[in-house]
Amino acid sequence: MTDKADKIPDHDLSDRRFYPAEQEAGFCETAPHETPQTQHPAYKLAFQDDDFLLREELRPVRFQLELLKPEMLLDEARVGSTLVMYGSARIPSPEEAEARLEAAKGDSEYEQRVAANLVAKAKYYEEAYKLARMVSEKAIVEDGKRQFVVTSGGGPSIMEAANRGASDAGAESIGLNIVLPHEQAPNTYVTPYLSFQFHYFALRKMHFLLRAKAVAVFPGGFGTFDEFFELLTLIQTGKMKPMPILLFGKGFWNRVVNFEAIAEEGTISKKDLDLITWCETADDAWAHIAEFYDLDS
Repeated sequence: MTDKADKIPDHDLSDRRFYPAEQEAGFCETAPHETPQTQHPAYKLAFQDDDFLLREELRPVRFQLELLKPEMLLDEARVGSTLVMYGSARIPSPEEAEARLEAAKGDSEYEQRVAANLVAKAKYYEEAYKLARMVSEKAIVEDGKRQFVVTSGGGPSIMEAANRGASDAGAESIGLNIVLPHEQAPNTYVTPYLSFQFHYFALRKMHFLLRAKAVAVFPGGFGTFDEFFELLTLIQTGKMKPMPILLFGKGFWNRVVNFEAIAEEGTISKKDLDLITWCETADDAWAHIAEFYDLDS
């Protein structure tokens, strides 16, 4: 009598009829490769052929891969929703502020003024840190999934503060980096298995907002403006459901963007300005999130 443990796998009703791709690739590794045919790139399996995958015609496939990879890994990590934090890559931490001013002493008057302006915004590094830590410590779970998982662009400054705050709370956080011509790397506080790198800005921006339940926007440059105004546009046009948009630094934003003038010019509605919630502290931001979602503060 044959023991059940000795049952031939091929007779198992739940067994796959085709070998998985990973196993098929293994077969290729052990096959002979000494012929001109097997040594030619044309013979490579398509999904293992980097030169083929990087061809111009394969751009739609690469788009799909950049959409799928983070989506699948975030699902597996049980990430239900995120708190996205945008902001400058140049604002120093409070620890670095004095050194930044000291380093600028020999520079032009203009450069010294720029350094002083950046140092004055070091307080927003602190508030980004506090908000990320505060939300992470609450460790909200719903339907078995983690909610308000801190997400940043994975870089330095405000992004670092966000991931650092989550890390110091003993929580995981997400970093969505982008390939740039100059060297850059994820900040050391991003959870390694939730650290993603993108080639396409469009796909990165999608992943910022697919799970977002609130977005905190700190003073920043072109990248921050881009992400902030695109978010406003998505909600203004009804393409995306409303959510808390927490804008830190009223003095900064009103100096660089005249929101009231845009409304007075008639190119947006006055009520569109209500999409923005002004904040100066992490407590301000969390209070609005808690009110919006009827959470315990």
